[in-house]
Amino acid sequence: MPGRKKNHHKNSNRARHPRGQQSKDSKQDQHDSQPEREESPLPADKEQPFRVAQSEIYGRYLVASRQLEAGETLIREEPLAIGPCVSGDPVCLGCYQPVSLKPQQYRCPGCAWPLCSSTCSGIKHRHGHTETECQLYGERRAVAGELLTDRAGPAEVRDLYELVMIVRILLLRQHDPEQFDLIARMESHTEERRQNEVLWRHYEEKVVQRLRVTWKLEDLEAEQVHEVCGILDVNCFEIGQNGAKARTLYPSAFLLAHDCTPNTAHTDDPRSFAILLRTSRRVREREALTLSYAYTLQGTLKRRAFMHEGKLFWCRCRRCADPRELGTDCSALVCSACRAGSVRAVDPLEQTGDWACDRCSHRIVAKDVERQLDRINDDLEAIDVHDIPGLENFLLRYRDVLRPNHYLLLSAKYSLCQIYGRIEGYLLPQMSPQDIARKESYCREFLEIVDVLDPGLTRLRGLIMYELHAPVMVLAQSAIQNGQISRQEFQRRLKEVVKLLQVSRDILCMEPEGSTEHEMGLAAADALSKMGC
Repeated sequence: MPGRKKNHHKNSNRARHPRGQQSKDSKQDQHDSQPEREESPLPADKEQPFRVAQSEIYGRYLVASRQLEAGETLIREEPLAIGPCVSGDPVCLGCYQPVSLKPQQYRCPGCAWPLCSSTCSGIKHRHGHTETECQLYGERRAVAGELLTDRAGPAEVRDLYELVMIVRILLLRQHDPEQFDLIARMESHTEERRQNEVLWRHYEEKVVQRLRVTWKLEDLEAEQVHEVCGILDVNCFEIGQNGAKARTLYPSAFLLAHDCTPNTAHTDDPRSFAILLRTSRRVREREALTLSYAYTLQGTLKRRAFMHEGKLFWCRCRRCADPRELGTDCSALVCSACRAGSVRAVDPLEQTGDWACDRCSHRIVAKDVERQLDRINDDLEAIDVHDIPGLENFLLRYRDVLRPNHYLLLSAKYSLCQIYGRIEGYLLPQMSPQDIARKESYCREFLEIVDVLDPGLTRLRGLIMYELHAPVMVLAQSAIQNGQISRQEFQRRLKEVVKLLQVSRDILCMEPEGSTEHEMGLAAADALSKMGC
C-alpha cells in the first residue's frame, strides 16, 4: 500500500498512531466552532464523560458531556481485532514481538508462520494465532510458508503480513458474527477510496485477488474485502509496548475526531492490548474530544498529505491553517536567495500552493519543497538513532537550510535528548560540561514546542521533562561547587528539578505497568523521595 515512511527518530509516539474516525468531508473546520449537530448519549450511565454527536461534516464523533479535567479517563476497552502492522516487519502472530525469517527461527508446526516460541501466550488466543487461522494458513502452506524465508524480499513479506488482520476480520464473520457486526458498522469510505486509483489498485491486486485467486477463498466477495480494507485504513490504531507492534480496532475509541493539537492522550496495556484514552488538558463541556491521526511533530505539508492518503480528507484545523503552526514555525525553511528570510507556505490549506520568503520575493512551488524535505528526511533516516556524532553533524549540515524549530531538526534533537547520558561514552559521569549543557538546551528547545503542539498531561512532555531534570541538576551542582552561582540561584534550580520530576512522575506513572514510560515515572518518584520531596 502507498504508505508513509516512519522516521525511526520519531519514537515519541512509540508507533501508536491512531487511525480514528475521519471527517466525512474535506471541508473540515475547527472544533472550537463546531457545526450544527444532533447529540445522543451513549447507552451507559448518566455520568459518562462524553456523548456521541452527529454532523454532516464529521459524521459521528464524541463531545464532552461536562467540563473534564486533565487526566480524566474517557475510554478503556479491549480490541475487537488485532494483527501485524502494515510495515511488513516480521512479527510473531501471537504476541507481535519481532521475529526473524532465518531457518533457526521457531515456526508454527501447523502452518509454518514464524512465532517467537512454542510457549508464546498468544498461541490459540483470540487476539493471537488461533487454531482457525492456523488451519487456513496450513492449507495454503505452499503459498505463504515458502515466501516467509530469509530469501524473501521486503515487498513479499509486507504483502503477506498485510493480509493477516484482514483475514482475521473475515474469519470473525463466520466464527464470531457479533464481533464482526461491530466492526462492519465502522466507516470504510469505500466509494471515496474507489476514486483513488493507486489505493484501489493496490488492494484489488495485493489483497482481493490474492485471497480469492491465489489462496482460493472464492467465497469471499470482493466488495466485502474492500470494505474491510477501508475500515482498517480509516479506523485502526497502531499500538506497541516493549518491542511489540500491532494494529487494532476498538469498539468506540475510533469515534474520536482528529485535530493536530488534540486534547486527549492514549496508551495501551502490553498484556491485553486494551486501549486507555484520557484527557490531556481541561476540556470544555460540548467541546469535541480529539486525537491526532498523524505525527504530532511533523510539518503541515507532510502531515496533511499523510492524512489525505490514508483518511481521504484534508485537515483544516487551526494549526494546519496557520503558516507559522501556532507560532512554533515547525515547517519554516531558510530562504536560499536572501539567507535572512524564512520561507513558509503562503496558504497552508492549499496543498500545492507556493511557498514564499518573508524578506524578499523568492518563491518555491510546494512540489519542490516536498522533494527537498524527502531528501533531508532520507539523510536523517540513514543515521542510526544511537549515533551521537552523526546526529550532531545532521544538525550542523542543515542549520542553514531549516529554521531552528523545523520538525526534521526537532526529530534529531529528540533522539539526542534521549541518548545523551544513556549510551557508553556519553553516560552522565563521562560527559563534558559542554555536552551536558547541549542536552539541556535540546530538551528545553523541544519542550517549548511540545508545550504548544502537545500540551498538558502527554507522554511526550513527561519524557522530555524527565530527560531535562538530570542536566539541570548536574550543572547546578557543578556551578555551586565552583562558586559560579549563588546559593539562591542554586535553590531556584533545585526547585525546577523538583517540578520537572513531579510533572514527569504524574504523567508517566499513568502509563501501563511494565512499560518503559511507567518505569521512568517510578524512577522520577524515587528521585523525588531521595530529595525529601
